[in-house]
Amino acid sequence: MATQINFPQPAEGEVRLPQNIEAEAALLGAMMIDNRLADDMLERLEPDHFYEPVHGRIFEKIRILRAQDMLANPVTLRPMFVEDLGMKELGGPAYLAQLTGSGAGLIGAKQFAQQIYDLAMLRSLVTVGRTLVDRATDTSEAIDPRKQIELAEEELFRVAADGDSENAVKSFAEATTLAIQMADRALNSGGHLSGITTGLDSINGKIGGLHRSDLLILAGRPGMGKTSLATNIAFNAARRWMDDMNAGIAPEKSVGAKVAFFSLEMSADQLATRILAEQSRISSEALRMGKISKQEFRQLAEAASDLQNLPLYIDDTAGLSISALHTRVRRLQRRLGNQLGFVVVDYLQLLSGSAKASGDGRVQEISEISRGLKNLAKDMNVPVLALSQLSRAVEQREDKRPQLSDLRESGSIEQDADMVLFVYREDYYVAAKEPKRATEGDDAKIFEDHAKWAMDMERVFGLAELIVAKQRHGATGKVTLRFEPEITRFSDYVGDYSSPSYE
Repeated sequence: MATQINFPQPAEGEVRLPQNIEAEAALLGAMMIDNRLADDMLERLEPDHFYEPVHGRIFEKIRILRAQDMLANPVTLRPMFVEDLGMKELGGPAYLAQLTGSGAGLIGAKQFAQQIYDLAMLRSLVTVGRTLVDRATDTSEAIDPRKQIELAEEELFRVAADGDSENAVKSFAEATTLAIQMADRALNSGGHLSGITTGLDSINGKIGGLHRSDLLILAGRPGMGKTSLATNIAFNAARRWMDDMNAGIAPEKSVGAKVAFFSLEMSADQLATRILAEQSRISSEALRMGKISKQEFRQLAEAASDLQNLPLYIDDTAGLSISALHTRVRRLQRRLGNQLGFVVVDYLQLLSGSAKASGDGRVQEISEISRGLKNLAKDMNVPVLALSQLSRAVEQREDKRPQLSDLRESGSIEQDADMVLFVYREDYYVAAKEPKRATEGDDAKIFEDHAKWAMDMERVFGLAELIVAKQRHGATGKVTLRFEPEITRFSDYVGDYSSPSYE
């Protein structure tokens, strides 16, 4: 006989939340009858998916017993509920045996579990809706509608993400299919790319491109050109996508990407100026000052016309929180029909964490931000390139090349990152050491010192190193690049430059 349960009914006029207590009872009974079934259900549901609190506690106790490889049935569960007040209202621990009185749950367990989960999601939506209404009608504090929208989107995303574990589990056959597809893409890309192109063959050859769900940290001291390199890579990926689409290449075959660039330091027009300067090969300083000829202006106009359909989206909102960043990426992903393929954040230390993490100190806040960026990469299944500052410890050493220990404020950045890249330009430091210029009448040593400095400067001028300090997918090492500071452009270097190896 099916179990009859007399639970309190909602008061007149009170909204009845979506629930099916009978399905909950039937499922719990089936789990206690067949513990193999229980093991399967424990992966699909959580205690708070049950509307009746006693049912949620029974589910949790079953989970505890099964985790210890013990039988979970009315006899073994009974001692855990002797003092449970909610259980006493249902007749005491004898209620556990009552749940196993019907075998209906054994036949339809999966359907019952799905319904319990679906109803829990609907209750969560009701809660989000009520909270949204309460916030929207509360004008006692400063009103920030956009902040409320972002909070609502974040809560809706948590509801949608809840219970995705089943979809996250892949069989080995599914995993190998994905691996083969990645290898096929690398084979047919022409540049041995398994990820999204950086537009620089030397970097692609070292890291295989930008891989989905990876968090990449690009760090460097001020003046090294890390924003320039990030902008170059973002442009190159977006340009490749545009060119591939114009050539009729299927989106899944392209090694380019639609790119979201979150610039927390520079404005959108400043970034656009950098890109136009690079493409038209006109000094960005000359562009800002208006010191260009009519021919150069024509070059600039042609570059702007050529790039008007470039799938590079710039958000220059200052002071974003990590949760707001997540919300904006999801919003853009929906707007682009799930075709967003690459996210750049310039830079990590300008993001803010939750108020709680902020109160725990800056190191804890940075840890939350780095974890949030990694979660963003995994949730959106796109590579995320985040720029980061380095500590001043670099400046105290004779060799100014950065190390992992120089990552500023938190070791969690190194831990969460799949790849850590450092930009280093020796000419920046050599230029700062220029000795006094010799003039007529100075002694020979002054002439000699300046001549020696000039030779050193000639050796390193325009060269940069990209140091791969950490890489989950391959070896660490170093790539030499050419850097043109006038147009803020990095490019592949072909020459006989040699410097200490980093293997």
